[in-house]
Amino acid sequence: MSQFTRPEIQERSEGGRAPDANPIAARGRVASYYELTKPGIAGYVAILAGACYYVASPSGAEILPAVHLLVGASLGTGGALALNQYAERDADAVMHRTRTRPLPSGRLLPREALAFGLLLLLSGVSYLGALVGWLPAVLTAGSAAVYLWAYTPMKSRSYLATVVGAVPGAVPALIGWTAATGRIGLGGMVLFAIAFLWQLPHVLALAWLLQDDYERVGFFMLPSRDPSGVRIGRHMVYHTLSLLGFSVLPTYMGLTGSVYLVGTIVAGALMLRFTVAAAADMNRHRARRVFLYSLLYQPVLLVLMVVDAVRP
Repeated sequence: MSQFTRPEIQERSEGGRAPDANPIAARGRVASYYELTKPGIAGYVAILAGACYYVASPSGAEILPAVHLLVGASLGTGGALALNQYAERDADAVMHRTRTRPLPSGRLLPREALAFGLLLLLSGVSYLGALVGWLPAVLTAGSAAVYLWAYTPMKSRSYLATVVGAVPGAVPALIGWTAATGRIGLGGMVLFAIAFLWQLPHVLALAWLLQDDYERVGFFMLPSRDPSGVRIGRHMVYHTLSLLGFSVLPTYMGLTGSVYLVGTIVAGALMLRFTVAAAADMNRHRARRVFLYSLLYQPVLLVLMVVDAVRP
């Protein structure tokens, strides 16, 4: 039994469960399976992939291929996220933020989550391969592999997990781009870089807010020996400056117009302002402000990108 596992969780995990006897219980189980997919993150992935598909499409996104892309990406992402909850079920049982999830709360058994996650992941990869393209399917499988076999175990070993974890979070940009073009290309790499860099101040701000939970289970999501937050604040600023630099490139590459350019400069400047303030005096208020603004920044950028996309 893992060092994180509480006895009552272990007992529920190993024991059987009586069959659901009424529709209410059945609906509860469906909701628990749905929760395993982390719908908020899966939705972000679908939106990112869809927006990049639209920007990359020479004549605008066609409805049916776009639907196939969104379905396949959502299935694959939901499966990877469910498998992540399976892998981290013992740690989730200890952290305050996650102990009510389906596995640590005993609403689902580990073997159920494992089978469900594998089914979704394989379905998503197969769906993309059959109806969208082999490259988006390979990228989806590779993203899941990095998320499950690199980022998840690295969280308990190194602060570099924050960088590694941003890779699968940015791959949907490439999935959308390759679904439209059939190749990765420079434009796809620029969109990948924007999605990658956005996540870093976002994740660092969240890690600062949840540092007690992470320390409780031994997750290294913050720099070591940084009680004042000086290093994490500087890292936020560096990542935001890099983000601001990459975010203007789509216009200079002819993918977007001047509306996007002005909007991304304004949005990036605001992000920089919040991260600089956090670096000057890291506290929960300033870290929360960076985190909340980062949640707004990405959808604003994607909307600007889609609205002001330039066609050849």
